[in-house]
Amino acid sequence: MIRPRQLLRLSYINIVLLRHGLDEVILATHLLRPLRFLSYLIPWRWFRRNTMSRGARLRRTLEDLGPIFVKFGQILSTRRDLLPGDIADELAYLQDRVPPFPGAVAKTIVEKAYGHPLEQVFASFDELPLASASIAQVHAATLLDGREVVVKVVRPGISNVIQRDLELMYTVAGLAERYWSQGRRLHPREVVAEFEKTVYDELDLLRESANASQLRRNFKDSPLLYVPDVYWPLVRRNVTVMERIYGLPVSDMDALREHGIDLRKLAERGVEIFFTQVFRDSFFHADMHPGNIFVNPRLPDEPQYIAVDFGIIGTLNPTDHRYLAENFLAFFHRDYRRVAELHVESGWVPANTRVDEFESAMRTVCEPIFERPLKDISFGALLLRLFQTAGRFNMEVQPQLVLLQKTLLNIEGLGRQLYPELDLWQTAKPFMEEWMKNQVGGRSVLRRLRERLPDWGELVPELPTKLVQALEGMSDTRRGLHEQRLELMKMREEMRNEGQRRYLAYVGIALLIVAFGLTRLPGFSLDVAWQSLSVGAVGGIAFLLLIAGWLRG
Repeated sequence: MIRPRQLLRLSYINIVLLRHGLDEVILATHLLRPLRFLSYLIPWRWFRRNTMSRGARLRRTLEDLGPIFVKFGQILSTRRDLLPGDIADELAYLQDRVPPFPGAVAKTIVEKAYGHPLEQVFASFDELPLASASIAQVHAATLLDGREVVVKVVRPGISNVIQRDLELMYTVAGLAERYWSQGRRLHPREVVAEFEKTVYDELDLLRESANASQLRRNFKDSPLLYVPDVYWPLVRRNVTVMERIYGLPVSDMDALREHGIDLRKLAERGVEIFFTQVFRDSFFHADMHPGNIFVNPRLPDEPQYIAVDFGIIGTLNPTDHRYLAENFLAFFHRDYRRVAELHVESGWVPANTRVDEFESAMRTVCEPIFERPLKDISFGALLLRLFQTAGRFNMEVQPQLVLLQKTLLNIEGLGRQLYPELDLWQTAKPFMEEWMKNQVGGRSVLRRLRERLPDWGELVPELPTKLVQALEGMSDTRRGLHEQRLELMKMREEMRNEGQRRYLAYVGIALLIVAFGLTRLPGFSLDVAWQSLSVGAVGGIAFLLLIAGWLRG
């Protein structure tokens, strides 16, 4: 049921779409192109004059609609294989050039967070933001000791805006589950819940700072990725301070070429970083759009990435981690039978799925993309076909893997831009094989033995005592079971005796009732009574003997 507030929000969305002329963009799609002539019959189009390009109008619309829609535009901006070039170029501005809020407001927020005037915390603070995104914006500053830093500040009032749009998304998701045939399989409400958790995590800069510290430890002294240091004394829930880095935007191809960056190695290292984060650490940067990724200009032959903005981090539990790794490896080896079996074992498809049919379907979808450079394939199109195939087998969407899919799409978009000839499969396959060897091979066994050895060393001196305690415990348990068995036998005997007494009482009462009834009959005499009593006694005794025998049996 759509609430009045949500209905108002839907009306506002439609007004914004019309204000920016997006009816024209919608009618230009392939599906509605045959009906485009109808646009000339829409009255408001007779007076409207659009001076901006369609890409700029789409970008402005998403900016006006708020952070949830900006996030959507950021994801779309990395998919140049799915969008026309002019639209992709405009949406790229959403990565770090969303209209900022005033610098004076940012200063007020920072001073309130620290409880001190800004001059007591920073030697300098630039009110003009370095970058502005949907959730927060970043200002350059200098600490009192002269170190250069960046100060990230959450937008004021952003939580209420997000809550309003999430309520609307939940309502639409609920309607989809109820009325759409694919709704239950795709779990739209669970997907929205996962998105909600992700967005609210971005609002907590304490969490983001902790994510940055963890990622920095994971890649300490790594030639692949550099993560800025966090200045923890200055971190608050809505303000954080990090080391300022200087790098080339990964989307600035002219600057990368000018500095002689090895683009092929840069693209390959991007793939390696992704698989390292996911499969080695199970902790990955899940917002790797070009606005958050830079390149160290001082290492052109051994290019190193620099990451910023750690608000969205993905993790995998051990079960999903294992199944996902085995799926990737089977996929790289084109072992579609194993891919199908893993989907059944993990519960991602129903247990009654025919493995041979699912294997055939996966082969049909995936085989055409192998041994082709990245420029000739599209993960977006591949995922769409996989979802269509999965629908035939009632495969349910796994909300916990949505962030991983989003990150994979970002990586593909980045690789496509840097080095379109990149063979993604050949780059990733050796890494996956090495990872599996470390996880399930002899080295894995030795590593786990080394990890457990200190614990075992502490337990060895206590083993004799633990063994004696265990034996004593077993003896006590055995003695207790024997006592319980005797008690149960005693209870059973008492119940049997009680049953015998109860039946004898019932029979006696019945005989008395019969005798009393006979005395009330017409023509009653003592001879008849003695004869009846004799017969009744014999029958009663026989009946009692039968009951007694039955009870004992």
